[in-house]
Amino acid sequence: MMEQTIKKIKAVDKSITKEVEAYLDTLTKPPGSLGRLEELAVQLAEITGENFPQVTPPAIIVFAGDHGVVNEGVSAFPQAVTAQMVHNFLDGGSAINVLANQLEAFLEVVDVGVAETIERDGLVVEKIGFGTKNFAEEDALTKVEVEKAIRVGINMSEKVIGQGAKSLILGEMGIGNTTSSSAILAAVSGAEVSKVVGTGTGISSETLIKKQRVIEQALADRRPAKDDPLDILAKVGGLEIAAMVGAMLGGASRQTPILVDGFISTVAAILATKLCSKVRDYLIFGHHSQEAGHTFALALLDAKPLLNLNFRLGEGTGAAMAFPILEASTRILREMATFSSAGVSDAEKGNAEN
Repeated sequence: MMEQTIKKIKAVDKSITKEVEAYLDTLTKPPGSLGRLEELAVQLAEITGENFPQVTPPAIIVFAGDHGVVNEGVSAFPQAVTAQMVHNFLDGGSAINVLANQLEAFLEVVDVGVAETIERDGLVVEKIGFGTKNFAEEDALTKVEVEKAIRVGINMSEKVIGQGAKSLILGEMGIGNTTSSSAILAAVSGAEVSKVVGTGTGISSETLIKKQRVIEQALADRRPAKDDPLDILAKVGGLEIAAMVGAMLGGASRQTPILVDGFISTVAAILATKLCSKVRDYLIFGHHSQEAGHTFALALLDAKPLLNLNFRLGEGTGAAMAFPILEASTRILREMATFSSAGVSDAEKGNAEN
């Protein structure tokens, strides 16, 4: 299924670029005066192949999974918090619930690998396993489990797009997943672990040193193949991270804009682009996380996030906060008057607006 999905991913429509840029220059403003808002409008047109793209309604998909490496004492919170937060999502009490309500977004919470059994209305249960193995001792996953998790992500993106979603916001929940993401980033980039590991949910300096050492030893023991995203995910990855990779592939295959959240989502984006380089042009980066490795991860993708609000929560919150900027860019295209329709003289006629 992954290979079939990748085959469906087309290069974005660059033939539309000059047409949309020219139209933006007819609007009642100096050319280029709306800066990145205009760049976004063009990118969204290229992604969708439409001169007047739409991003509303958005769909937020939060993938949840646990990590066996928490047994090494690398997180400030116990593993049970993953399941507790899933209940919080379902109760409507989390930050992403608030933002989803504000955006009038679809919100799907997907159990792809929580370490507990959760049976509640509203939860999408696609459990591949009860968390990963402890990658300090053995491979986190099998390649079959990785492929299944990617398939879950593809299916979820196709599901919400089929229900009418015009854009995707991807989030995650999983205690220990910054440890996994740092290990993935070090593996795929060859960077020193010290440059890509951070405090996650707020660990102490002592725990940070332990976290770094655990990752370094695991990479030495597991030896993930740098150019094989599936092998990296199997050796040191997470089920929710693999599912996000799949959702990005699925969204790109349906010519749908994808808002990338913070550190963990960006690491998933790196793997998705390794699987298919064309995915990169479908990605819009919502915010710059406080997590140490995020700057490094963004640089690998030559990405410029829209916001920097000192977030480090996850759940898709930073991407959700950036969504109104995407919506604004499409509204500028659809609703702003042209010089001609407004009866305003343009610069070429020597009477530009001040």
